[in-house]
Amino acid sequence: MIKIQSLNQKSDVDIKIDKLEGRKRRVFAKTEIPYTLEQVWQVITNYEAFVEFIPNMIGSRRLDHPTGGIRLEQVRTKSLVGIKISARSVVDIEENFPNFVHYQLVEGDLKEFSGYWRLSPRQSSETQAETELIYDFSVLPKPIIPTPIFEHFLNNDIPASLLAVRQRVEKLFG
Repeated sequence: MIKIQSLNQKSDVDIKIDKLEGRKRRVFAKTEIPYTLEQVWQVITNYEAFVEFIPNMIGSRRLDHPTGGIRLEQVRTKSLVGIKISARSVVDIEENFPNFVHYQLVEGDLKEFSGYWRLSPRQSSETQAETELIYDFSVLPKPIIPTPIFEHFLNNDIPASLLAVRQRVEKLFG
């Protein structure tokens, strides 16, 4: 288990990474965001804007879905020790406002990926609403993605992504 906490108490992220069979990993990450559930929802469901604030996200666009649902193509890059890796994924998304956004891999550079964002309201004081944001997913990279880069991404970019969501909410609604 890995637990990451920033020195700034307002940007704490807890992350737990479980090694499953082979290179498959299950990631559970959470943070508290001192804004309403609806405000956080607006940020995590504005998929095209992810390139503006999610680290290493260079593409995020909606694609046509065969049954009218939400299909999203995302491209991330990662450089580590002089190696630059780009990974593309196409996911189908199911939204259950205001608590749940489920992702399921359709195709791409990952062998398996499924997970969700979960939002839960909290009350940090009598007047301040707060949202607990959880990112919980299982992922198995294809063999073309080197294990050190894959693990570096999980350990660093996932907490950074949650913090980026928090900062985006603060920028838009603060």
